Amino acid sequence: MLRPGPRQAPRRNRGIGRGRQTAAAYALLAPSLVGVLGFLLAPVVIVLVLSLFDWKLLATPEFVGLANYRKLFTDSDVWHSMLVTLYYVVICVPGTTILSLLLALLVDRKLRGMKYFRALLVIPWMATPVALGLVWSWIFDPGRGALNQFLGVFGIDGPAWLSSPVLAMPSVAAVHIWQFAGYNMLFFLAGLQNIPRTLREASSLDGASPVAHFFTITLPLLRPTMLFVLITNVIGSFQAFDTIFVMTEGGPGDSTEVATYLIYDEAFKKFDFGYASTISVLLFAVVLVATISQFAYFERRTTYEVSG
Repeated sequence: MLRPGPRQAPRRNRGIGRGRQTAAAYALLAPSLVGVLGFLLAPVVIVLVLSLFDWKLLATPEFVGLANYRKLFTDSDVWHSMLVTLYYVVICVPGTTILSLLLALLVDRKLRGMKYFRALLVIPWMATPVALGLVWSWIFDPGRGALNQFLGVFGIDGPAWLSSPVLAMPSVAAVHIWQFAGYNMLFFLAGLQNIPRTLREASSLDGASPVAHFFTITLPLLRPTMLFVLITNVIGSFQAFDTIFVMTEGGPGDSTEVATYLIYDEAFKKFDFGYASTISVLLFAVVLVATISQFAYFERRTTYEVSG
């Protein structure tokens, strides 16, 4: 005698159950969606709209269409700031990436007290950029700064680091590299620990040197991590403002006047919010193109899964 199978719930009940699950899912997503809409998408839309207006803050906004963009393409100050920003990015991104990778290789060892050393390397990232800017301004001070005092022990007359048009930008970039190297080290460390030990053992048995092992096995398998680190570094470097504002205020002259500082100058010193928004749109477009280019480059060169 055949036993009846389990009774299925009516379609109406199943539909109600799915509806409740969907409602619960949207309820859980609501805080994140509100954050994305309110703090990401809405500001972008507002800036795009403001770029079409001539708004001097205290005056009534006047629609000017593409006039701000026509001014943008003939403004030498804007393109100078973009070149300065690119110079800053070229220093910071390779410097931070290489140093953080070297630190990750250094701390990827099971030694006593290593976890405390790792935590020590991350501390600079936890400090606020303004506080770091103040501390490093004192360190770079040509008269009483710790760096020149140290160089004086060896009979070296240290330069005016932040007053020199040649040295000011590398000095500020060095602070950025020092601050974020430990933070990015954590991602490379996670990537290194995700590489199967069997691959390392097989490489050793084949007689590969540590350098050959790094370039043929470790580095290719770190490409997903490398992509993330490069993208976040590029975006962060293009958006740098706090440390530059505290240490140099765009000087000496305009040697450290990056795009974000020019936006600040147009908006909060000249009160031209419409034109400042236009420069912001240009900076956003440059960062977007740089990000897409990195994704395109790494797309066919990245392995995301490795079986042990």
